[in-house]
Amino acid sequence: MSEIADNPGKSRYEITVDGRLAGFAQYKLRGDTIVFTHTEIGEEFEGKGLGSALVRTALDGARDAGLTVAPLCPFVSAYIKRHQEYADLVGDAYRSEVTD
Repeated sequence: MSEIADNPGKSRYEITVDGRLAGFAQYKLRGDTIVFTHTEIGEEFEGKGLGSALVRTALDGARDAGLTVAPLCPFVSAYIKRHQEYADLVGDAYRSEVTD
């Protein structure tokens, strides 16, 4: 079973599987913008959709908090490009990177 939680002390969303850290989405808060800088899933956990679940939860958290998203992380940017329901969260400076 997996769980996803924001860990503000480490500035990242974390996903655990059976209590073990499986991956994270690192961010920096800059005023009302959350800058996603890096997403990582452990090798043994790859290919199970955990990265997508992690990013979806992080983006939902950004929406709930009223934050603008700066998707500097290529994985986050690609996720938003595939899931246009999150494109409205992206700041103007990055919008062209996530829309066709």
